[in-house]
Amino acid sequence: MSRMDASSTAASTIDWARVRADFPLLTRQVHGKPLIYFDSANTGQKPESVIEAVDDFYRRHNANVSRAVHALGTEATDAYEAARTKLGKFLNVRSDELVLCSGTTFALNLVAYSWALPRLQPGDAIVLTRMEHHANIVPWQLVAQRTGATIKVAELNERGELDLDQLYSLLTPEVKVLSLTHVSNVLGTVNPVREICREARRRGIVTAVDGSQAAPHRALDVAAIGCDFYAITGHKMCGPTGTGALWARREHLAAMPPFIGGGEMIKEVRFEGTVFNDPPHKFEAGTPNIAGFIGLGAAVDYLSSPGMANIEAREQELLAHATEELSKVPGLRIFGQARDRAAVISFLVEGAHAHDLATLLDLEGVAIRSGHHCAHPLMQHFGVPATCRASLAFYNTHDEVDAFVAALGKVRKLLG
Repeated sequence: MSRMDASSTAASTIDWARVRADFPLLTRQVHGKPLIYFDSANTGQKPESVIEAVDDFYRRHNANVSRAVHALGTEATDAYEAARTKLGKFLNVRSDELVLCSGTTFALNLVAYSWALPRLQPGDAIVLTRMEHHANIVPWQLVAQRTGATIKVAELNERGELDLDQLYSLLTPEVKVLSLTHVSNVLGTVNPVREICREARRRGIVTAVDGSQAAPHRALDVAAIGCDFYAITGHKMCGPTGTGALWARREHLAAMPPFIGGGEMIKEVRFEGTVFNDPPHKFEAGTPNIAGFIGLGAAVDYLSSPGMANIEAREQELLAHATEELSKVPGLRIFGQARDRAAVISFLVEGAHAHDLATLLDLEGVAIRSGHHCAHPLMQHFGVPATCRASLAFYNTHDEVDAFVAALGKVRKLLG
């Protein structure tokens, strides 16, 4: 029995209706219709346990971290650091190599400005891929402009997968860093990051991986991936907004200068100079989102209960169902058919603008995303200004998929 078959069997024994009941927002109506929330790639919904963890912190433990010896300060610090420990186990990395931050955007900027900016020179190159989110493009462009480095782009095949031969051909001696997404937020394509990082490492190239869309949907072993940096966003994995983390190899953290200066990231400050704190704290200036990270710790606990393998299997069942039903809709085009794909479907219907489809579906209670999805270069690749995107999560149901497709049929007639 394969890993996925075994996971599917285990997932089938979980009462997913009971799991769904843990998410209070999913019980509401919009425009008089039951909400069908198919926008989890944008942000995930929050279970009651996460909401309660944030509420409990503010009601019973609210204090700043690492600054006070009184009881509340100790409680807040312990809970905050416990979230770091939980994230470390979730990712299979050392917790003292995790920088807690506001999310993947901050994490990738930290890599670009603190690791790359002091090292890159004219003639160096950065490799990105066609499917990157703007958060993994713009920081590298800004650093390239300041250092004289250039950017090279790895392209896609007809299935919406990375053309690995072309990618590896780009990994020439002048390339110093390769930054790529683990899972495409538009196509759902799951990139073989372990293989890619191995090939980069053989060439002495540092690798950064955007794990925003991977962490909520599959079991992660960042240590086994073999990258140098891995970034995650908490709000996509059932945690509060304004939370996330950057994992980095300890030798990088030790060598990188601070990105932002202030309190907490120091050991001693004199006007003659400052002695910075040890990693990861030297990258965590100021008061953090304490309640948010306590909530993220609760989210990690919640996701770990059914297990990420079971969550992935459940979402793969929903993806297969949705793909099959959408393929029956006349004039509908699905973008990307990767062999390894997360539960994300980007599509257009002939003769209808993406925003019109999404607006009319909203009136039917269906929440999907429309637009360029912060991936302009990918839209340019497909020759479209925007797509609709239905992104599923384990708390969705097969009945919702059917209702979504029925609503899409109704909307098509209105637009026809």
